Amino acid sequence: MVKRVAVIGAGASGLAAIKCCLDEGLEPTCFERSSDIGGLWQYTEEVEDDRPSIYRSVVTNGSKEMMTYSDFPIPDHFSNYLSHFKVIDYFRLYIDHFNILKYIKFKTKVCTVRKCQDFSTTGQWVIVTEADGIQESAIFDAVLVCTGHFTEPYLPMELFPGIDKFKGQRFHSRMYKTPVGFEGKRILVVGLGNSAADIATELSYTADQVFVSTRRGVLVLSRIFGLGYPWDAIYITRIKRWLRNLLPFSLEMWMFEKSVNKWFDHAAFGLEIQKRVESVAFIT
Repeated sequence: MVKRVAVIGAGASGLAAIKCCLDEGLEPTCFERSSDIGGLWQYTEEVEDDRPSIYRSVVTNGSKEMMTYSDFPIPDHFSNYLSHFKVIDYFRLYIDHFNILKYIKFKTKVCTVRKCQDFSTTGQWVIVTEADGIQESAIFDAVLVCTGHFTEPYLPMELFPGIDKFKGQRFHSRMYKTPVGFEGKRILVVGLGNSAADIATELSYTADQVFVSTRRGVLVLSRIFGLGYPWDAIYITRIKRWLRNLLPFSLEMWMFEKSVNKWFDHAAFGLEIQKRVESVAFIT
């Protein structure tokens, strides 16, 4: 008997999960709460509850060579770094190529996932879904949760004493879409990950002034490394990972920082790493 597999979410992971299930002779059913595929990469003009959200100008941080599905390469004519529109185009090509659209149920919310009463012997799960206000339950032999981790924003206001006295706007980057409405304002961006860098740069063109706060510094990388190749295609290789594993972390980071500082002196801009831990923040 063919095993039934529930896939929750039709984003990058969910689409690959459907295809892999078919490769193994399984019967997948994908539940997607929105009306389209793409998950995080599906841009909407409004922020929707319980869904990830991106800003209109977002571009991938990784190159197409490093983010492509191994069994369906991103077309050569696509740029090295994709806009969210192009990411969705690629997903649609993937869906058409492997004929997996028919396995996706759109506008279907997964309400509960629980073990069957005889789980110890069958290993099966009961899933309750809701579509058009009607709930249904079904039994599956396995469940693949492909919902990602960008749905719930982390906004620890308790870490900012006196924030309640601030009379201006304050919100998570999840709520940001375009620079419209921020013209002529003085803005503080707290944190310096890729989203913060993108948003601060975009706002700087129209805002009166933009400040960026970083707790322990960051390394800023150019998306393009030697000979014009994408940085990750040059840096993230098996041989270089093997060589880096031979080095103490402190020495590895010293060499990396020295290389990055050839582009510009991070200390001159107050971006030098304040404390080296097991991982160091960097942005492209």
